[in-house]
Amino acid sequence: MDNVKVLGSGCAKCRTLETRTGEALAGLGIAVPIEKVTDYADIASWGVVSTPALVVDDQVVLAGRVPTVEQLSVLLQGARL
Repeated sequence: MDNVKVLGSGCAKCRTLETRTGEALAGLGIAVPIEKVTDYADIASWGVVSTPALVVDDQVVLAGRVPTVEQLSVLLQGARL
């Protein structure tokens, strides 16, 4: 896993997704920084219309919701394969 990005305006849901993603990564023993993308043009360039969104290795893997840490762990493990 080379990169992880949270796309969103910086709202409470976006911050929650960032926090939970960090917890999931730590639980999996993955040390990769989480980049925050708040620029609307950048977010739109990913084809995301509903935030927050999660990008792993330059692929949008989640948009429009904030899953639990456990759900994110499963998602990130799948992205890692």
